[in-house]
Amino acid sequence: MAKPISRIGSRRNGHIGSRKNGRRIPKGVIHVQASFNNTIVTVTDVRGRVVSWSSAGTCGFRGTRRGTPFAAQTAAGNAIRTVVDQGMQRAEVRIKGPGLGRDAALRAIRRSGIVLSFVRDITPMPHNGCRPPKKRRV
Repeated sequence: MAKPISRIGSRRNGHIGSRKNGRRIPKGVIHVQASFNNTIVTVTDVRGRVVSWSSAGTCGFRGTRRGTPFAAQTAAGNAIRTVVDQGMQRAEVRIKGPGLGRDAALRAIRRSGIVLSFVRDITPMPHNGCRPPKKRRV
């Protein structure tokens, strides 16, 4: 005979199915990846587990407008709004990439009320990188 499928919780205590993770996160890391075409803002806890994320594309911006500073500001605001509700007070900021949204995202993070312990630029820099292609002969 088959066993009945057990639910998480019961109707009496009000917990049916999975519910939104309600962890309290006092400190976290905000990663901003700003390319020329888009800006992605990811909020993680100290161990690196993603708590919230947003990008200019998910905020409804399409095409060339995704790379604008205003789109980056909107994306940063959306990503941070959820973690402020979960109790985040302090954060580190790590910014990567050459895009236009770098400064605008940082401005939106500062405006949110989270205390920033430090802001670090982690844009990868080549130490003379790859060999360039041969020059074109005319």
